[in-house]
Amino acid sequence: MKKQEIDWPGFTAAVAVILAACVPLVLYPETGSVLLAGIYSEIAAHLGFLYLVSGVAVLVFLLWLALGPYGGIRLAAGDEEPEFSTASWTAMLFCAGVGAGLMYWAPIEWGYYYDAPPFGAEPRSVDAAGWASTYGLFHWGPTAWAFYCLPTVAIAYPYYAKKITFLRLSTSCHYFFGGELETRSERLIDWLFMIGLLGGAGTSLGFSTPMIAACVARVTGLEANFTMELAIVGFSVVIFATSVWLGLKKGIKRLSNLNMWLAFALLAFVLVAGPTVFLLKTSVNSLGILAQNFIRMNTWSDAFTNSGFVENWTVFYWAWWIAYAPFVGLFVTRISRGRTLRQVIFGMIGFGTLGGGLFYMIIGNYGLSLELSGAMDVTGMISSQGGSVAIVSILDQLPAAGVVVFIFALIALVFSATTYDSASYILASAATRYLPAGEDPDRWHRVFWALALAVLPLTLMFIGGLKVIQSATLIVSLPLIFIGGLMSVSLVKQLKQDHG
Repeated sequence: MKKQEIDWPGFTAAVAVILAACVPLVLYPETGSVLLAGIYSEIAAHLGFLYLVSGVAVLVFLLWLALGPYGGIRLAAGDEEPEFSTASWTAMLFCAGVGAGLMYWAPIEWGYYYDAPPFGAEPRSVDAAGWASTYGLFHWGPTAWAFYCLPTVAIAYPYYAKKITFLRLSTSCHYFFGGELETRSERLIDWLFMIGLLGGAGTSLGFSTPMIAACVARVTGLEANFTMELAIVGFSVVIFATSVWLGLKKGIKRLSNLNMWLAFALLAFVLVAGPTVFLLKTSVNSLGILAQNFIRMNTWSDAFTNSGFVENWTVFYWAWWIAYAPFVGLFVTRISRGRTLRQVIFGMIGFGTLGGGLFYMIIGNYGLSLELSGAMDVTGMISSQGGSVAIVSILDQLPAAGVVVFIFALIALVFSATTYDSASYILASAATRYLPAGEDPDRWHRVFWALALAVLPLTLMFIGGLKVIQSATLIVSLPLIFIGGLMSVSLVKQLKQDHG
């Protein structure tokens, strides 16, 4: 059997980008913060519509693919059964896809929309409350998971059906390279993917780590500062480095399954201990608003009022999903052998939307109930003390608050660990020159990327500020929009070529 080899040009280029991005930001944090914010504003204002168009196009394309004649094609060389059970497959794709970013945004995202609602609604009005409880479901809903699903099916088909031995993003554009491997174009695509993954992972962990620090401070009484955040990242590194060393089935699978059960237990407790009727009624109402306005929300470019809502939120979210999508696509490809295209598409969009929606409908609406009832000024706390402090204060209103905060922090920590874990696995795969289906990259290689991934989020947290983290995501996602178009064409061409 051919031995695995490190793709040293790709490996070196990715490490060089980490250093080139982080060293100047650490040396000149104020200048870097202003520069990143300026770049974000320019891209969002002039190219934001591309993200909206991409979201609609990807969703329509995947529905056509799943419901059409190619939906039953199996991602395997023969008639193999799925490698993982549906429950484990769902847990792994969800933990890899959402990370701890979901734990940060679900409790408080509604607060931003309640104070500055979309579609010209009056701030803090009944309409604003309706949009506040709905827009989080949209931003973590079908369109978002469609961004994840596109590279999954585009990579999985040539990887399994054509037995391409490179588990990389460039595998998705295999048709255009005429059977040649490791061309300059392929290397460029893989390099852009690694940059996007570093930015996407850095964003997710940049949100979640301060939140976990705030939870730890609440439980232990210690001060939440950068030193604690550094310690949490270090602890996460130990967890995921151990998981990486154990491998996919013993490490990532077990962590993902454990976290899903903990998450469901937490949601069930909040639903029962909180204002149950309000949570259920608000959730039904939000689903109704989403169903009635789904097309409108996907295509609203805010061309006439220029309120900044689309640029600050929908464009940011779509950029985040796009930056993260190749990584999730590669990881879900690795765990989807034996499934059909239809099963992967409906599974990712369906289960992903359901999982994210539950967090928003239960924990998010619980925070909204505190605001509306006057029990807590959540929006005021978000603006004055930050999102992380507001999240801990929301959880503090529940019975057995100390235990709830501890479990919440544990879930977020494991989500962070699985994010690092899955990302390091895929970075190692992308920098390996020969990786047949079913094989894993070398352990040392995975552990190296697990450690390297911690550098960017620590840098972003050192600079500080929500806009800085959002800016990093938008910048790295832009080239991947065009690669998404290439992989879609490549997939259709291959399917027609092979199946008529």
